[in-house]
Formats: sequence, structure tokens, C-alpha cells
Amino acid sequence: MNIALKKLGFDEHDRVLIIHADDIGMCQASVSGLADLFEFGLLSSAAVMAPCPWFEYAADLARAHPAWDLGVHLTLNAEWTAYRWGPLSTRDPASGLLDEQGYFHARPPATEQQAELSAVRAELAAQARRARAAGLDPTHLDAHMLTAAKPRFRSLYVALALEQRLPLLLIRERPGLSALAGAMAAEPELADRLDAQGVPLFDDLLALPLDEPRDQVALAKKMIDALRPGLTMLILHPAQDTPELRALAPDWASRVANAAAMLNAELRDHLRQSGVQVIGYRPLRGLLKANS
Repeated sequence: MNIALKKLGFDEHDRVLIIHADDIGMCQASVSGLADLFEFGLLSSAAVMAPCPWFEYAADLARAHPAWDLGVHLTLNAEWTAYRWGPLSTRDPASGLLDEQGYFHARPPATEQQAELSAVRAELAAQARRARAAGLDPTHLDAHMLTAAKPRFRSLYVALALEQRLPLLLIRERPGLSALAGAMAAEPELADRLDAQGVPLFDDLLALPLDEPRDQVALAKKMIDALRPGLTMLILHPAQDTPELRALAPDWASRVANAAAMLNAELRDHLRQSGVQVIGYRPLRGLLKANS
């Protein structure tokens, strides 16, 4: 049984789910509907991108809603063609964090191949500091495009979480994991070390698609019905339909569909009747603090 869930009072048969919004602060459309999503009640956590242009807008909203469950979406890539951002900690090309235009690399492989580990360590720490300086009380850390948790950088990702006493997104290895979950699976030795330090691990990782805007409510229902016992993360990338979003993101329609699914009363009723229990990261963070 998941150790963290046992400490929180769940039993071995309970299906526990965090419904999580990534990319908050990437653009205006990622922030403007966040209050509606939290108020509707399906969304249970989200994470902000500290280097991005609309981070300050997200921070303003977070200060006005201190009960929101918000973490830091550690960011080492800027994936769009005409809408870019770069590191907080350096403008030095020797860091390996920058592409030829002076922004983060668009894709994770370039970051993995070129970034200096010392520069990555400094940048991740700078993003966590910026979030706190902006008045956020982060509930967790996770990784944009999974980059900060890639094998080459994983020790830095884990070290920052331990230093900050924050839970992080990593999955416990087990049979039947999806490719997405497998990419975030902790090596057995690391999982044992995190267990010993009271760091919660997830049992599975799911995501609403960014390549298919149709039938996302039906897909979410199927995901809920198929959940196995344990702690699962369901990631989505919600955004409002705006000219800005359409201009910058080729997958804009799926992001809008992600948001619409999280505002769907039929899906909310289905979840409530499913027996699945939804939590945020705060109780997981509480376990870490209690173990300090």
C-alpha cells in the first residue's frame, strides 16, 4: 500500500486522485479561468511557471486566494515558436540553458545535452525563490515537459524538494505503468530513500490529451472508472479560448477542451459517485513537515 496514503488514513483499496493543472502563468489564457476551475470543485491543484510572462498575474491571484493548492512548475524549456521565455538565473550562453536566440531550448533533449548541472541547480532554485518572493506558499514541485525530472537532472530535482520540504511528482515503479508514468518512475534505490525520508510517491500518472479536443469528458470518465487503488495524478493543461492562445499554441483547442471538461457538471457528478477520493498536495506536504 502507498505509505503516504496509509499515513493519511486511507486503506489499501482506496483510489485517491489529484486533479492538477499545469502551465499556469504561461500565458494570460492559462490564468484567467483558474478561479472558475477551483471554484467549480474538480480541480484540486495547479502549478505556476515562474519564468513566464504571466507569472505575476498568477501570483496576484494566488495572493488573493491563499487556500488554492499551488506548486512550482519547474521550467527549463520554452516550446513555442513565436512566444518564448528564458532563465531567471543567467543570460550566459556557457550555462547551456540558452538556445541561439537567448531563450530556453524548445525541446528537452537539447537541454539534457547542453545544460551545465550547476546552471540547472541555480535555475531551479531561482524559480522556487521567485515563487516565494511573490507571496506564494508552494505546496509541491513538478517539472514542465518532465525535463527537470529527467535522469540527468533528477538528483537536482529531488534535492530541491528535500531542501524545501515539498512533495514532488515522482512515480513508484510497478507493472502496467503507461509510458508517461514510466518516464517519471523513481529508481528502486531512490524510491526507498524517499520513503525513508517521508517523501510521498505516486502510484500512477495520467493526462488529458493535448492532441485531441473531442470527447474529453467521456475520456475523463473512463480514466476515473479505470483507476487502480493508490495515489494517482491526473494532469491537464486548461486555458480559456483567447486570440493570444490561438496565436501561440497549435494545441489550443485541446487546452480549451481540458478546461471545459473541468467545468462539466456531468463529470463532477460522475466523480462524486465513483468512490474516488480527490485530494490536493497540502496533505502530502503536511506529512513532510510532520516528518521534519
